[in-house]
Amino acid sequence: MNILLSNDDGFIAPGINLLRDTLIKSSKVASVVTIAPDRDRSGASNSLTLDSPLRITERGEKFYSVNGTPTDCVHLALTGLYNGDEPDMVISGINAGANMGDDVIYSGTVAAAMEGRNLGLPAMAVSIASFKPKHFESAAKAVIHLLDRLPSLGLSKADHAATILNVNVPDLPYEEIKGFQATRLGKRHKAEPVIRSHDPRGAEIFWVGPVGEEADAGEGTDFYAIQNGYISVTPIHIDLTRYSAIDATKDWLGK
Repeated sequence: MNILLSNDDGFIAPGINLLRDTLIKSSKVASVVTIAPDRDRSGASNSLTLDSPLRITERGEKFYSVNGTPTDCVHLALTGLYNGDEPDMVISGINAGANMGDDVIYSGTVAAAMEGRNLGLPAMAVSIASFKPKHFESAAKAVIHLLDRLPSLGLSKADHAATILNVNVPDLPYEEIKGFQATRLGKRHKAEPVIRSHDPRGAEIFWVGPVGEEADAGEGTDFYAIQNGYISVTPIHIDLTRYSAIDATKDWLGK
C-alpha cells in the first residue's frame, strides 16, 4: 500500500513524524510520501490558497512542506507532485487534540482527508484526544490496526473511495484502550463568546473563544467512545444535502 500522509499541525509536529516513521516501518506499507504545511494551520478547514503561489520545500526523503493549508498540501500532491503513480490512500494526522462532533467542520486534519476523497481516494483522519498528548504511539498503533483490516471493511469499491474514516484515540497507553467503536458524530453547544483584549497600542482585538461543551454525547457518539476509553471510528462523507427536507422545500417553493 502506498500512502500520502499530511496534517494541519505542520511538518515539524511530533504526531505526523511518529506516524510517518511507523508507516515506513510497517510491512503493510510500500511507500510513504509526506506533505504538510510549513506551520500550524489548525482550523483551516477546506480552504485553498488562490491568491498567491504555493512553494514546496524538501524536508527529507519523500518529505515536503508547503506554504499553504492542509487542503493545499493534498491537492498539490495529488495533482502535481505525483507523476502518474498516485497513492492508494490519504492519511491525515496524528493531530494533537480531538476532532469530534462539530469540530470536523473546522478541522484542517479532517479537511486534508476530505481533499483526498474529493480526488478519488479513500482517506483517514487521525486525532488523539489531548492537546498535550503523552501517547501518540497509541494512535499510530491504531492506524496500523485499521490498515490491516481495511480489506475486510465490506464496502463496495465506490463506497470505499467515498468514505472518510474519522478516527479519534484516547490519550492512553495502547494496552489500556478498551477497543474500537463505530460511532456517529456528536454535537456541541454553541461556541463560547470571543475574548476581547487590546494590543500594545490600545486598539481592540479579539480572540476566538473556546469551543462549546458537549451537547449530544450519548452512547453511540464519538464523544462517548473517547470518554469511556475506546477508539472512535466514524465513517463520514461530504454530501451535505438534507434529504429529509427536500420534499418540504419543493412544496414551499411551489406555493
